Amino acid sequence: MKLFSETINNLERGLSYSSLKNKTIAQNIANVDTPNYKAKDVNFKQQLSNEQSRLEAKRTNVKHLPFSNQRNNIEVSTRQNVTYNHNGNSVDIDKEMTELAQNQLYYEALVERINGKFNSLKEVLRGGN
Repeated sequence: MKLFSETINNLERGLSYSSLKNKTIAQNIANVDTPNYKAKDVNFKQQLSNEQSRLEAKRTNVKHLPFSNQRNNIEVSTRQNVTYNHNGNSVDIDKEMTELAQNQLYYEALVERINGKFNSLKEVLRGGN
């Protein structure tokens, strides 16, 4: 029997993704003036695809297709098809700041949700008083 639902595990994975995204954005911002620096990105679509590949389904018939159980790590990739600055750098500071703000909102929403889950658990442990 699991102590916690899959929700907490999913929120934890979301926080890991958001944390890596934040580190990647910070690295891009820090290197905005570095000649020939290529901006990095954490691709949500790739992350979503990775998470979907981890879905498990109950097979009630041997003819049903099995789901893959492979675990993939979040990956950081260099952005492709971007415009380069005069020094060969591909960091767009406006884009980075926008992504940073979006990621911060995402992270805060996840933290608020996981806090709600833990507060519910605390309430149950106290006996609902």
